Amino acid sequence: MSDPVVRVAREGRIARVVLDRPPLNVIDLATAGELAAAFESVAAHADLCAVLIEARGRAFSAGVDVRDHLPDRGAAMLHEFHRACLALAAVEAPTIAVVHAAALGGGCELTLMCDLVLAGDSATFGQPEIKLGVFPPLAAVALPRIVPPHIAAELVLTGRGLTAHEAERVGLVNRVVHDNALAAAAEKLAHTLAALSPSSLRLTKQALAMSRRRPTAVEIEESERFYVESLMNTPDAIEGLEAFMAKRAPVWGGDPGRAPGAR
Repeated sequence: MSDPVVRVAREGRIARVVLDRPPLNVIDLATAGELAAAFESVAAHADLCAVLIEARGRAFSAGVDVRDHLPDRGAAMLHEFHRACLALAAVEAPTIAVVHAAALGGGCELTLMCDLVLAGDSATFGQPEIKLGVFPPLAAVALPRIVPPHIAAELVLTGRGLTAHEAERVGLVNRVVHDNALAAAAEKLAHTLAALSPSSLRLTKQALAMSRRRPTAVEIEESERFYVESLMNTPDAIEGLEAFMAKRAPVWGGDPGRAPGAR
């Protein structure tokens, strides 16, 4: 049995969920399950005031494993990853994403489910899935509620990434600090929250949720089902994923009825 790649630690009224799957913290099916279990365990503690979502290694997360997007695993992967995202959203204490380097694909989607996002100046954010012939089901629902709809459309339709400062300008990030000050900034914010009332923080977070800025489980499930039923088995989706794994340029067919592999 392999060692866990997601760790949970608690210091007083502050909890940490740390993703540690070097080098890029790619999220495979097993890791998604560990993230879900970690967020569910944290949610059980009613006396927390802050939950930090951190990562070790060269990046916050380069996203969900491309291999696990293919039809034989894709539905299971989406379900487990969305379970993790919904568990993160269900944490009653304020959640803080602490982002260094790349937060791409599923890594970026994790930050969308947090209440606050701190970024080092090396951080980048993006949903590059379209370049592989697919789209991010959760981000497609969540992004237009966080940034202006035309910005969300650009990010999802073109796969363009954002620097930390660009992400701050459009509202994906609360604050950008120098990389070497990121840990201290996260600690300061967590301790600011830890000095407050846990019950009042929970109730305030519930009041903020009344605006329904975050997608509901039903909305995420609908987007997931659309992905599985309408996109996952299309030739171009399979071609894009296989081309990425083979490190070659994809050859798009553009015809949903074309047989996989046909030219």
